Amino acid sequence: MKNFKSKMLFYNIFLNSSSISISVMEEFHDYTMMFLSAIITFIMIVMFKILKNKMTNYKFKENMNLEIIWTMLPMLILLMIAYPSLYYLYLFDLMINPSMTIKVLGAQWYWIYENFDSNMGTSYSSYMTPDNELIKQEYYKMGWRLLETDTRLIVPYGTEIQCLTTSLDVIHSFSIPEMGIKIDAIPGRLNSIIFQVNKPGLFYGQCAEICGTGHSFMPICMEAI
Repeated sequence: MKNFKSKMLFYNIFLNSSSISISVMEEFHDYTMMFLSAIITFIMIVMFKILKNKMTNYKFKENMNLEIIWTMLPMLILLMIAYPSLYYLYLFDLMINPSMTIKVLGAQWYWIYENFDSNMGTSYSSYMTPDNELIKQEYYKMGWRLLETDTRLIVPYGTEIQCLTTSLDVIHSFSIPEMGIKIDAIPGRLNSIIFQVNKPGLFYGQCAEICGTGHSFMPICMEAI
């Protein structure tokens, strides 16, 4: 039991990517960190040499070729970072053929899910499971405190899903970090996001916009089947 709790704690801290969106974000992060690490290393080496050497190199400070190089090189690096950034930004908004459309409505302080289908549509509310009800459940069904809900958002994995968000009162934010989802729910406005779950399982999230006294108690529990 102790080993199981430690594994779940490790899993909760270091979440794995479970969708194409978050995998692309991690890839872009690693790609950008490669440039940042090289730049920081070069600057530290130059600063160390300048501080260590008491002599002054005037050819280094007043060199036209070096001026051109360290003007053009940052421009080239920025272009190499900007192109994949804009490409991925466009890719996240690209909708090819979603097999399912979900409408998420934020309210104080719970979520309302509406599933649209060609034959029928269903709507249901999702509230946080109170502690007194959570401890009554069996251990393997208990879930995470302040993250488990009485009704889960059920989605199929391996398919493209469109999520529409809006709000009934104030601004909320529908956020599931493990899926790379974070979209604002604004009253009178319909925002859209596309995601695809790579594997079945439970994925937790919370409202990421301060929406009142119950802001900390409107979790999101999505189950991919």
